Amino acid sequence: MLRALDHVQLAAPAGSEDVLRRFYGDVLGMTEMPKPPALAARGGCWFQAGAVQLHLGIEEDFRPAKKAHPGLRVRDIEAYAARLEAHGAIVTWDCDLPGHRRFYSEDPVGNRLEFLEPVAP
Repeated sequence: MLRALDHVQLAAPAGSEDVLRRFYGDVLGMTEMPKPPALAARGGCWFQAGAVQLHLGIEEDFRPAKKAHPGLRVRDIEAYAARLEAHGAIVTWDCDLPGHRRFYSEDPVGNRLEFLEPVAP
């Protein structure tokens, strides 16, 4: 029986770890997690915020995910969108999900990300 989602992994091109660290660490405010040595040798980096984990794995024939994406629940979505825009990210608002405010953006290697916040009825 499934109990929880442990993590989501996104792909990234070789050599992108520094730009990913700046985005997921500095812009999104996540903390980098150490990878086990055997996995660290493969490149990439892992991040965590509370119980949320995102793993960025190196993929030789990398193509960014344009449809598939993690949905990241945030608090104070307006401020979060402003933070992303202040760092040069494009924010695209979408009002098609009832009971939520949400927008889409991309990480520096082009992976789609959804940010959402439930709204009170």
